[in-house]
Amino acid sequence: MTNNGLIIDVDVRSHENNLFHRTREIDRERLIVRRGQPFSITLQCSDSLPPKHHLELVLHLGKRDEVVIKVQKGRGAGDKWWFNHQGAQDEMLLTLHSPADAIIGEHHLTVLVMSPDGRILEKIEKIKFHLLFNPWCKDDVVYLPDESQLQEYVMNEDGVIYMGTWDYINSIPWNYGQFEDFVMDICFEVLDKSKEAEKNTKMDTERRSDPVYVSRMITAMVNSNDDKGVLAGRWQEPYTEGIAPYRWNGSVPILREWSKTRASPVNYGQCWVFASVACTVLRCLGIPTRLITNFDSAHDTDQNLSVDFLLNESLERFDSREKADSSWNFHCWVESWMRRDDLTEGNDGWQVLDPTPQERSDGVFCCGPCPVAAIKEGNLRVKYDAPFIFAEVNADIVHWIIKRDGQRQKIRVDKGSVGKNISTKSVFGDFRDDVTLHYKYPEGSQKEREVYEKAGRRVTEPTNERVEPVQLQLSIKHAKPVFGTDFDVILEVKNEGVREAHAQLTMLAMAVTYNSLPQGECQKKKSGVTVPPQQVHREVLRLHYEDYGRCVSEHHLIRVKALLDVPGENEPIMAVANIPLIMPELLVQVPGRAFVWEPVTVFMSFINPLPVPLRGGVFTLEGAGLLSNTEILVK
Repeated sequence: MTNNGLIIDVDVRSHENNLFHRTREIDRERLIVRRGQPFSITLQCSDSLPPKHHLELVLHLGKRDEVVIKVQKGRGAGDKWWFNHQGAQDEMLLTLHSPADAIIGEHHLTVLVMSPDGRILEKIEKIKFHLLFNPWCKDDVVYLPDESQLQEYVMNEDGVIYMGTWDYINSIPWNYGQFEDFVMDICFEVLDKSKEAEKNTKMDTERRSDPVYVSRMITAMVNSNDDKGVLAGRWQEPYTEGIAPYRWNGSVPILREWSKTRASPVNYGQCWVFASVACTVLRCLGIPTRLITNFDSAHDTDQNLSVDFLLNESLERFDSREKADSSWNFHCWVESWMRRDDLTEGNDGWQVLDPTPQERSDGVFCCGPCPVAAIKEGNLRVKYDAPFIFAEVNADIVHWIIKRDGQRQKIRVDKGSVGKNISTKSVFGDFRDDVTLHYKYPEGSQKEREVYEKAGRRVTEPTNERVEPVQLQLSIKHAKPVFGTDFDVILEVKNEGVREAHAQLTMLAMAVTYNSLPQGECQKKKSGVTVPPQQVHREVLRLHYEDYGRCVSEHHLIRVKALLDVPGENEPIMAVANIPLIMPELLVQVPGRAFVWEPVTVFMSFINPLPVPLRGGVFTLEGAGLLSNTEILVK
């Protein structure tokens, strides 16, 4: 090969291309483009180009250029790369056209100037650019036609995550930061560290054209259970050798820490942290994604569409299984928008993806993508993980008492509490959008029953329900107490019969985590009650801060269970209530006006509701593009 210096400079025109491809927020210097959309580069030439030369373009992908693609000249089939060029003798404009199903990732472009007899006159190598999914392109399988949704689910770096309980929903802000410096590089690093990539780089690279494959790899790699994933999970204190999950307020510090430590897992994550990091990666790569919160979310380990709680006669958890069923006050996952060409018609649109390590899928802790439409219709044979996700929003909650002789007694079946107020941030602002009807038909409707039967639920299974009318009713009432105060829980026993009723009432208040892990007993009370006919008897359980403050989790949640045992009745009556303890609001004030490039003073304050002083507190601040993760110690 001879090198006559025919091409003296290459301009990838990143400013123009990145603006046109909506990637300028990621980087203004490097070339970052979206597939299915043309982009142009300029070649500065000497005046010695031979008159009958021609160009050949070759793309290299993979860690060691395992995938090689020849770019054909002139328009070809829609599934091929092609280019055209124009310009004067001293400057040539090359326009490259990628197919809408091109492989995403870093591309190395080689330009060859060829003589008429096939000799290489000039070879320009390592022209680098990154290619992303393109939800603005009609032929891309991630195409989303609504511009307001594209601005929210691809371009917006600020999020709102809904937490708490179904009847007391609160929220926290989250900085996804998908366009922060070098986040895109870390997102591709996440894919490069996957088991599939390390096992067969060529096959992994070729499959990166498919968002189904890419999104599934991300759900596996955001948790560190099987691989070199980003986050290690921990669901209760202590959080030594790491950061407590509730202290994170953005994805960027997590991703940067993981990359800086060469793929050592970052400690620690819980469901909303896993989901938020996945949302950052997916949005950055160009897949429209939103974070979902499912309240009263079921974790069905044995896939019988029933969450079984085994209790002893004192209402304490009686389950020796390491992986018992559970019901979470809330659980977060993400939905990504894509067409499912690998499935039958009717499965396009939002797909559930869950990076929280709960159950294995194909031997790996990952979940999805699974069509939301399939969950609503009870089509549980579609890929991926439909039975588990269906149970998360539809399972029955069944409570059993294990008697001293070992016999089981079913005491409570709740068919309507799982999967409530399924929520995401609205595209129109920082408020909640309820998407429950995307996942299920209205609770108790005929269509809902049909879906359950289609899904294989045992709706006709005997439940030992009473034949005689229920004479006594048990309910738990409470206010929304502020953390640090003493408060009352009122248990009401209503007698709708015609005779006086005598019963034994057992009450238990436990501190629990948001995913039902017990933290300690707060208060317990047993009493005999007598209720005249058509009357209501009330028992008061007083909870003092000194009782619950010593064992309450960082989720500030109290679960109260009550059991009414009536002599002569075969089954006791049970009631359960989750009581969130309200935390003080953090007040942030900016006096005056803030100006670009000028320092600003911010005042932060809150009222301590506890009967004891607080010391050693820390305020954590983060602002995309404004300041790095900053901690301020409270004196």
